[in-house]
Amino acid sequence: MSIYEDWIKRAFTAEGRSVDAVWNDYLPKEQAIYEYILNGKVTKIEGTIEELAKRFNITAEYAIAFVDGLNDILPNPYKVEELDEKSEVKIDIDFEKLFKKMVEYKAEHLYSLKQWDNIFDEEKRKELFMEQKKARTVVKAPKIGRNDPCPCGSGKKYKKCCGANV
Repeated sequence: MSIYEDWIKRAFTAEGRSVDAVWNDYLPKEQAIYEYILNGKVTKIEGTIEELAKRFNITAEYAIAFVDGLNDILPNPYKVEELDEKSEVKIDIDFEKLFKKMVEYKAEHLYSLKQWDNIFDEEKRKELFMEQKKARTVVKAPKIGRNDPCPCGSGKKYKKCCGANV
């Protein structure tokens, strides 16, 4: 079993619910890593999983969980289920993508960190927040009523034309 699979097994129940005790331990450690990144405007993190774990004082499981959390915004995502302690990772951080990903995950404890002041002003953060929120909004086209003119342009009612077989 891979380290990632071990992490998933510990962090979630068989029914897919979060195990609070695990997340209550992991989340403050993850937040400390993000505070370090934002304070130092760190755009590259490199090393093996084992080295990252030592550098950030976390377990290899937590290091892989951290990489998994960033994976969607990396130019070359990792197959996290294949990572082990000796796996070399290179993480390039794009702060705009990172902020938007935190908003998407509804991780308010991360996107509201005061350290973001070092990266973006308040106006820019609001703009990125709204961009991400709008990106997730689904706009449905108005429904065609049975008695409306058919959108194909035939001049017939929808129910007598394209809607006849619906």
